[in-house]
Amino acid sequence: MHSLKGQALRPTSDRLRETLFNILGPVLQGASFIDLYAGTGAVGIEALSRGARSSIFIEQHAPAAALIRKNLDSLEIGREAEILGVNVLRGLDRLEARHAHADFIFLDPPYAEAGEYESALEFLGESSLLAPGGRVIAEHGKKFALPERVGELELVRIVKQGDAALSFYRLALAA
Repeated sequence: MHSLKGQALRPTSDRLRETLFNILGPVLQGASFIDLYAGTGAVGIEALSRGARSSIFIEQHAPAAALIRKNLDSLEIGREAEILGVNVLRGLDRLEARHAHADFIFLDPPYAEAGEYESALEFLGESSLLAPGGRVIAEHGKKFALPERVGELELVRIVKQGDAALSFYRLALAA
């Protein structure tokens, strides 16, 4: 897997990515996956390699979006992948306009841009993008707390590993 030089990207660590996919396990088979702030595309590509039927990558940084394409091509995957080279909210808006649904939506904005978590989670909490039974998973610094509820999303699990954490959201159950 190719990466960009410098500090433009902070890829999800191999260990944390392994933890994520061990948690998701067999439910990933045939699932649709969206990788927000995709960077190198490693998380969405791993989803495909573990049986997801499709993966959509949203990455506005043009060199990173080109790198995702290069990584997909080098692995000879591509038909089941789509790259949107726009900012995350614009990409999510496009997907919603197409009536897309995803079983898993992974978001990992730059840790320094805390407001990105809020805006992406708010959009997802009000949208119809997440399929029933699906999950939104946010990677963040372990000392950075995300809200327990955002629109229709409710926090159901936090897994901490090293300096990072994964927060799992699902659609709130009707009362």
